[in-house]
Amino acid sequence: MAFVAVRVLSLFVLSTAAVVTVIGAAKNPTCGSPTIGEPLLPLDRDLLQFALNLEHTECDFFLFGALGRGLDSVAPELAMGGPPPIGARKANLDATTKLIIEEFAYQEVGHLRAIKSTVGGFPRPQLDLSAHNFANIMDNALGYHLNPPFDPYVDTLNYLLASYAIPYMGLVAYVGANPNTNGFVAKRLLAGLLAVEAGQDAIIRAILYQRKDELVAPYNITVAEFTVRISELRNRLAMCGMKDEGLLVPRELGAEARMSTNILSANKDSLGYKRTPAEVLRVVYGTGSEHVPGGFLPKGGDGKIARAFLASP
Repeated sequence: MAFVAVRVLSLFVLSTAAVVTVIGAAKNPTCGSPTIGEPLLPLDRDLLQFALNLEHTECDFFLFGALGRGLDSVAPELAMGGPPPIGARKANLDATTKLIIEEFAYQEVGHLRAIKSTVGGFPRPQLDLSAHNFANIMDNALGYHLNPPFDPYVDTLNYLLASYAIPYMGLVAYVGANPNTNGFVAKRLLAGLLAVEAGQDAIIRAILYQRKDELVAPYNITVAEFTVRISELRNRLAMCGMKDEGLLVPRELGAEARMSTNILSANKDSLGYKRTPAEVLRVVYGTGSEHVPGGFLPKGGDGKIARAFLASP
């Protein structure tokens, strides 16, 4: 009996020590990773709320493109009274693409709900989804004014090219946020968001790749060239090197330096590129500055991170 009692006491002491060790590691980031004991940290909340700026942009662009109506119609509680998007309208899509974009749209509704129910949020910011805004993007990408101006809503191909310009920014933002999130709740949410954003981007790129040699009417520019120019524009605006690639690349930049086909944009180890919030804002604003709003967010982004950039010179 004495031996049994000693044995039980020893097991209790060991298990208690293990619990203390785990808790200590969670509270002291130098003693363990991941920080198991912290479900959600302040920076986690800020990073995930920052993503709402991108999720709102995608959500209303896809909803209007597929259905001709936006978040105010589908899930008004998630718009939280934010202003309606500027210039969004139903796109002239073929039946298959319409279903794909509609699915993307509902996925974005889910993303907004998941983020806001986990970390809270803010009203939808002012979005500019007008043909005029997309025309400016394409003009800047190509280096001259297209005539007639590019209109994303006129047909399926134009809409897919416009879509090429949006989900990828969410993807690289989530990859960039991953090493800076610590709580397990944030990690789980971020992983789920990234998985779907990457899937959306891959589908858009794969569809466009099938049409890579097609000339985009009436501009006499191929689909592949459009994607290359859009990616180059985003690299210039972000000002942090090459983290964006079109559907065709020089062979030395392809997978294992053996491919010029580039359906998935990735680095030399075929890992997704990452961007900081500042880089993302430079691109989404279209101004090359995280301090100067414009583009998709004409009044600037919301949340602690975006507001801090707007407040500083």
